[in-house]
Amino acid sequence: MGATTYQIILEVIHYLFFIYSIAAIGSYLLLAAISAVETVEYKRKNSFVNYKEIMSSNISPSISIIAPAYNESLNIVENVRSLLSNHYVNYDVIIVNDGSKDDSLEKLIDVYDLVPVNYLINEQIPTKPLRKGIYKSTNPAFEKLIIVDKENGGKSDALNMGLNISNSKYVACIDVDCLLLEDSLQKMIKPFLEITDRRVIAAGGVIRISNSCVVKDGKLHDVNFPKKLLEQGQILEYIRAFLLGRMAWSRLNGLLVISGAFGLFDKKIAIRVGGYDTKTVGEDMELVVRMRGHMEELKKKYKVAYIPDPLCWTEAPDNYKIFISQRNRWTRGTIETLRRHRKIGFNPKYKALGMLSYPYWFFFERLAPVIEVVGLFYFGILILFNLVRWDYSFAFITLAYLFTVFFSLIALVTEELTYHQYKKKGTGFRLLRIAFLEPIVTHPFILYAAIRGNIDYYFNKKKKWGEMTRKGMTKG
Repeated sequence: MGATTYQIILEVIHYLFFIYSIAAIGSYLLLAAISAVETVEYKRKNSFVNYKEIMSSNISPSISIIAPAYNESLNIVENVRSLLSNHYVNYDVIIVNDGSKDDSLEKLIDVYDLVPVNYLINEQIPTKPLRKGIYKSTNPAFEKLIIVDKENGGKSDALNMGLNISNSKYVACIDVDCLLLEDSLQKMIKPFLEITDRRVIAAGGVIRISNSCVVKDGKLHDVNFPKKLLEQGQILEYIRAFLLGRMAWSRLNGLLVISGAFGLFDKKIAIRVGGYDTKTVGEDMELVVRMRGHMEELKKKYKVAYIPDPLCWTEAPDNYKIFISQRNRWTRGTIETLRRHRKIGFNPKYKALGMLSYPYWFFFERLAPVIEVVGLFYFGILILFNLVRWDYSFAFITLAYLFTVFFSLIALVTEELTYHQYKKKGTGFRLLRIAFLEPIVTHPFILYAAIRGNIDYYFNKKKKWGEMTRKGMTKG
């Protein structure tokens, strides 16, 4: 090929990268604007809501909190106490001990006065069998607690057991280590109670990071800002994702994922589509997409709701090994879900789900890290052959960095004007500092984990869940 052909190829590649960058930036800004509108409207509408009426009404719909547990001996007693401290009136707590090898079950039996009971299981979804059985407490104070001890089958299998056990209309699926605020259930159930022409099939809420926070008697007593830059970077990332991302997708009714840490589901529909898939590591996203696809195929009007209140606090990785393992799993889960439901993508039969949500997740979630790495390799080749226009390159890199910082600052301003969870002196400065450092401290490891996730998905046949060692919240 002649010099002119090479120049044309280079120009085409440059324009493709440029178009993709502009599309990504434009979509992020649009989502931020939509989020702002939705947040203001939510705050206005809910300022008049009396949640005490929902909390105390005996006709409030029944909810089962389902929490899988595996080797959670260190924190299981405190975690269960937290789940039982909810102020909602009509609920129960189902702890599914998924074949733990530690003394989790023994601790629960001792502290909560548990005894084995005969309990009818409506096995609508196949699961691993029971091990020691089902337990309830002899203490009336813990009458809402149900403990299920079963053979190990993984998180999805444990959640499916909870679906079979539950007698409630709705199920709140939650990580057992998560801390729910006392009014979380009444806020999450509200979209299901609103009179609209759309059936709410699921709802998610904001997840906040509990590292360094103080917990006493299962309740959040003090919100602290962690000292490690990795933990601070994740706090910023969560604020950005939940307040400027999922809030907008809720407005567009385009949510494809509800965090596995805490989500509320219409149990009837969840069971109808087969419950959680036990062969994926992205069970939370996969179930939501499957439920949405089911409703689209039935041509039923529906909605996946989102609550911007910080209702659930969870522990985030505090070292890079666990952090990379977690993000690797998230990447593999996204790939699996998009591949399994590829019939939805770019298919007008599925309306906004197929023509808006799926394409966005495919191009700007699934492909973004791959395109970024390709761009880095391409840049290296240009350097090798002395083809770099350094003025252009420097300007592009600077603008990319400044946009990332700007977008983070928008998220922080939104947080300050709405829920303002980090009130202690000096925290504002530290949040601003991490906004400038996060592209360096956190993002390179996210990128590395995403690429490893792609490699593991396609070339590593032994799919691992990913390590997540809990250290527990600080107890007051």
